[in-house]
Amino acid sequence: MALYVAEYGSEGAPTIVFLHGGGGGGWMWTPQVEALQGDYHLLVPDLPEQGRSTDAGPFTMANAAEQIAELIRTRAGGHVHVVGLSEGAQVAVQLLATAPGLVETAIVSSALVHPIKGAGWASSPGVLRWTYRTSIAPLRNANWWIRMNMRSAAGVPDAYFDDFRETFRTLSEGGFVDLMVANQAFRLPDGLERVTARVLAVCGAGEYDVMKRSTADIAAAIPGALAREVRHPGKLTLAQQHNWSMTAPETFTAMVRAWIEGGELPVELEEIRAK
Repeated sequence: MALYVAEYGSEGAPTIVFLHGGGGGGWMWTPQVEALQGDYHLLVPDLPEQGRSTDAGPFTMANAAEQIAELIRTRAGGHVHVVGLSEGAQVAVQLLATAPGLVETAIVSSALVHPIKGAGWASSPGVLRWTYRTSIAPLRNANWWIRMNMRSAAGVPDAYFDDFRETFRTLSEGGFVDLMVANQAFRLPDGLERVTARVLAVCGAGEYDVMKRSTADIAAAIPGALAREVRHPGKLTLAQQHNWSMTAPETFTAMVRAWIEGGELPVELEEIRAK
């Protein structure tokens, strides 16, 4: 398998597969790995064309989902819990549609399935290549620029600067274009009506309305699924709410445990309130 996969915990324990957000790597799940590896078997891949899986491309939702399905079949006996964030959540939705029998429970956090109004022109391959050549390639060694993007665009805490910098530096032009095109083009796939897994779709209470609508529509398309929004105490930026597995790790991890084990969800998770 071309995917890089980090493995933690005991193979005899229930398996959780964590799918990271676009442009990142498995290191983004460090808080959950530290908290859960004593009780679960954890598989944490770097998704195609990202992190240490740069040779596993191209990144498309179908290719990523198929590689994760193969990982589950070969390393987890074909029966797992899946947790995905952002683009990793989109991969999780695709996986549920194409290989529903592999998943027992799933959490999909901030999976976009509707177009962002006015963003169509910015997600064309030509514009994306220009963006890469002007704002990524010439600044891949500029720590100040990397740190600004880490905080404002990705919502990654300062403690993970070295990891973020490494993935920023290794992201190729082709990989960047593939990730962005796949993210913006993703829609609800056929086959979700066949899903038997327990599915929880979540997003931040302060995220854009299109993300709330996407979350609600994912849950509506999957039998028995729930849709929730997360209300964080204090003020988190939009990026921090989106990437809350790192910015509110205790709540995120508590949600994972509760959903897998059939317990009560954290009080921060509420019914989605439409704008």
